[in-house]
Amino acid sequence: MSMDFNALAETYGTPLYVYDFDAMRAQYETLKEAFRGRKSLISYAVKANSNLSVVKQFADLGAGADCVSIGEVRRAMMAGVPKYKVIFSGVGKRDDEIREAIERDILYINLESEAELGRVEMIAQELGQVARISIRVNPNIDPKTHPYISTGLHDNKFGVEIDAAKRMYIRANASEWLEPVGIHFHIGSQLTELDPIREASEIVADLVRSLKAAIGIELKFFDIGGGLGIRYKDETTITPYDYAQAVLSTLTGMDITVVCEPGRFMTANAGYFLTRVLYEKQNGAKRFVVVDGAMNDLIRPSLYSAYHRIAPATAHEGDETPADIVGPVCESGDFLAKEYPLPPMAHNDLLVVHSAGAYGFGMGSNYNTRGRAAEVAVEAGADRLIRDRESFEDLVAPELKYLG
Repeated sequence: MSMDFNALAETYGTPLYVYDFDAMRAQYETLKEAFRGRKSLISYAVKANSNLSVVKQFADLGAGADCVSIGEVRRAMMAGVPKYKVIFSGVGKRDDEIREAIERDILYINLESEAELGRVEMIAQELGQVARISIRVNPNIDPKTHPYISTGLHDNKFGVEIDAAKRMYIRANASEWLEPVGIHFHIGSQLTELDPIREASEIVADLVRSLKAAIGIELKFFDIGGGLGIRYKDETTITPYDYAQAVLSTLTGMDITVVCEPGRFMTANAGYFLTRVLYEKQNGAKRFVVVDGAMNDLIRPSLYSAYHRIAPATAHEGDETPADIVGPVCESGDFLAKEYPLPPMAHNDLLVVHSAGAYGFGMGSNYNTRGRAAEVAVEAGADRLIRDRESFEDLVAPELKYLG
């Protein structure tokens, strides 16, 4: 869909997040089609973009929700995801979060340690309610991605090794208060190679078979996590069909529902971050383009050295030369790009930061007492506001009543 970014910026102001809902829907449908003929659940990873309207769109399409906090569980259910499609994952769940997840009777809780299994069992017994659980297995496969978003190696904090998983399943199977229904693995985000996915799936599928043969556990859900990569610049990506076939090839003869938890794949390239140029600045030979968007709005470049394509909203004359695109936040690490080729820019020119629909707004902050950006949805050619821009009053309200 072609968008009039200048009109959107004029209507809603900047900095601004804009989401193409039609593109998000197409991503969901492509992935669902890839698993056609197999029992499957596409469970949207809410952390990628947790706006209620985004989550509701996927819920309306039939998606579940992969949640990593009780807040995300509440958000998913508020947006219309039925409880039997809600999964609660994450390494560090508090007792009150576990209690609420059990009380809400969600599909299952993903367990990440033997200690956590003990807490869930104890809380389920206190409630007198059986907790459905899955165990996140760490297959120790190198996903060949950025180290900060790798999750399937022994060096990472996520999941348990095969032997620990076996012990946990034996204990859960014997417990009056635990019902083991699934198995889970997720080796990392922004995956662009098939072999690590296939290898991890083979290891976990073999564990499912051995659990059935050795202790009679018949798991219902084979949760492959998410992580399917997208193109930010020039990455060679995996097609959803090849991704699905790599997993399904390891499940021969197994009657099990495949759960897939995409986040970035669904929303990243459907999102744009709009920011206006304040002025240009030259420090010796170094060129800076100062904009009104900052690291508190989009932290991925500062945090991961992540690349986002950035382009003026309208054609500009003049040669492109390298510039650091920087924001107003009082940190040297406040930048959207370094040495990025741009034509000469003037005050109020609009820049469009692409691939900003995942891990953009959600990772934002109020650093430097900056209100977070507004969010806008564009669907079938019509635009609508889906989150107000934060005001100064919004920021100080939780503190003001304590001011002496």
